[in-house]
Amino acid sequence: MARSIWTGTISFGLVTVPVKLYSAVSPKSVRFHQLHATDLVRIQQKRVCPADGEEVAYGDLVKGYEIAPERYVVVEPEELAALEPQKTRTIDIEDFVELSEIDPIYYDHPYYLAPGTGGAKPYRLLLDAMRESGKVAIARVVLRSKEQLVAIRPMRDVLAMATMNFDDEVVPVEQLDELPGEEVKTSKRELDVARQLVESLVSSFEPSRYHDTYREAVMSLIERKAAGEEVTAAPAPEERVVQAPDLMSALQASLTEVRRRTADAGREDPAPARRSRSEPDGDQAPGPSARQAASSSSESTAKAATKKSPAKKATARKSSGSKPTAKKG
Repeated sequence: MARSIWTGTISFGLVTVPVKLYSAVSPKSVRFHQLHATDLVRIQQKRVCPADGEEVAYGDLVKGYEIAPERYVVVEPEELAALEPQKTRTIDIEDFVELSEIDPIYYDHPYYLAPGTGGAKPYRLLLDAMRESGKVAIARVVLRSKEQLVAIRPMRDVLAMATMNFDDEVVPVEQLDELPGEEVKTSKRELDVARQLVESLVSSFEPSRYHDTYREAVMSLIERKAAGEEVTAAPAPEERVVQAPDLMSALQASLTEVRRRTADAGREDPAPARRSRSEPDGDQAPGPSARQAASSSSESTAKAATKKSPAKKATARKSSGSKPTAKKG
């Protein structure tokens, strides 16, 4: 059972809603400890002053902010404590906005808000009102001595809350190097084939289809070694640099490969491998991902450079106005 990590109230006008806060995610990263190779004893980290090589006691540490190379401003704990936001147990709603107005880059960490003691009715009232209005609440709350900007929205039968990055914490895209300028042009033919490639990969988002394959492989290795199995590491594959032909050939080869994979998936499974936007909702078998198509496109691209038939077929389909559709088994 999940445990609440914070209790408080949502301030909604003159209405207060008692709530409990739960983390909505549980990271599954694999963590390793550093061991001494000769006796497999976990090592200790020590704080050592590089000036004299002596170990520094925790009580002798101070906090310093670097304002220039090797120049620091020392700040005392009581000075920081005086500046901390007032610790309250209130989530103060300031605005209601459209969900589409919030760029996902502002989201940080997701939480669930469940009703607290005696808060079932006002909680349900706020949940229903937000669901019917289609709005998202923007609020402020103090968590772990830090003021957080948060977004609250209805998610099925619970209120979901996500901490947000402040505007000055988001890196402006103008600061990125080597962005394509207006001098980079694409042709209508390239755009048409690229759009067909995108359409051929359209699917419904199903989170359960995606797995952390690296973490699963690491855990499998650990379990096998813990069971006493002798594991021989396979040599790392050599990185191959494939010189792609022109952009148009690469697009057409990718589109041909995706269509072939979609057709193969349709033959293996009687359920449709893909569902186009015009098809009604229903059961579907997951088709190939964009990453899978990209990983195999280099091989298909090389074939397309020597065999023009796939490119001609793709061009003929485009000129006839037909759009790629999923084959049904």
